Amino acid sequence: MSTKTDKIDRLGELTAAKQDEHGVSLWTEAFRRVRRNPTALVGIAILVIFVLVAIIGPWVAPYSPTDFIGKGEVRSGQGIIPGPSAEHWLGYDHQGRDELSRLLVGARQTLLVGIISTLIGLTIGALVGGIAGAAAGLGGRVGRAVDSVLMRIVDMLLALPSLLLAVSIAALLGASLTTVMIAVGVVSVPIFARLLRGAMVAQANSDYVLAATSLGVKRTKIAIGHILPNSLAPVIVQATLTLATAIIEAAALSFLGLGNPDSATPEWGLMLAEAQRFLDIRPGLAIYPALGIIITALGFTLLGEAMREALDPKLRK
Repeated sequence: MSTKTDKIDRLGELTAAKQDEHGVSLWTEAFRRVRRNPTALVGIAILVIFVLVAIIGPWVAPYSPTDFIGKGEVRSGQGIIPGPSAEHWLGYDHQGRDELSRLLVGARQTLLVGIISTLIGLTIGALVGGIAGAAAGLGGRVGRAVDSVLMRIVDMLLALPSLLLAVSIAALLGASLTTVMIAVGVVSVPIFARLLRGAMVAQANSDYVLAATSLGVKRTKIAIGHILPNSLAPVIVQATLTLATAIIEAAALSFLGLGNPDSATPEWGLMLAEAQRFLDIRPGLAIYPALGIIITALGFTLLGEAMREALDPKLRK
């Protein structure tokens, strides 16, 4: 009797496990893999801290980031910039402003630059790639012509070095924080366009597309309702990775003097650019924002790589 009961229980467990196995979607399974990945957890922890600092930074900053509270103590022309103290944990900057307060408030600007520039690249790139992918998947002379024209434009953008393209756009539009966002966003457009177009062309050869076509479903509906949603996974992963490069490229443009010319608004790239003149006096002024940029970019990269492994069957462990 006991053996029979054990068999029934075992059969129930196997049945439940089988149901769970068949009932898990791609994104649910990917989430489980990411949750078990130590690399992803480290990346998530870094990003959570960064986002929290960006949100609450202006409220927890001990001083106003624009007040010259140490102006009487700082003489940058004479090589005197006081360092960390009990009242000012990271010391003053070259104009007598509290460095810790500027770092905390600057995190929000850095996050906004990364997110908005990535959204610009993702939106335009997905639009171009989606049209090209749908045109290539639909076939026909017109579809192939549209795909060819769009991809040649994308190839021209890809042929230019990303930083050179960003610098050219920023120089044409003039130095400002908005210019940095646009320039960095445009640089990532061809990456998203190529990626989405390739994923849609690969999906167009799938069995479910053939089955839907055999049933008489319109090709436009197949492309928009089925091929496009199934092609978004690699694009979302790339968006996470692009956030890391966007923050670094935005900092590079600010370092080159093409960012926000108003130093009253703290931003890590701008702070790094201003600190280069005082490396021999206070190297910490460059080290603090540089570490913030590096660690934040590392967090996005770790999460993006973990998501790529979780969503790509060839890379799953």
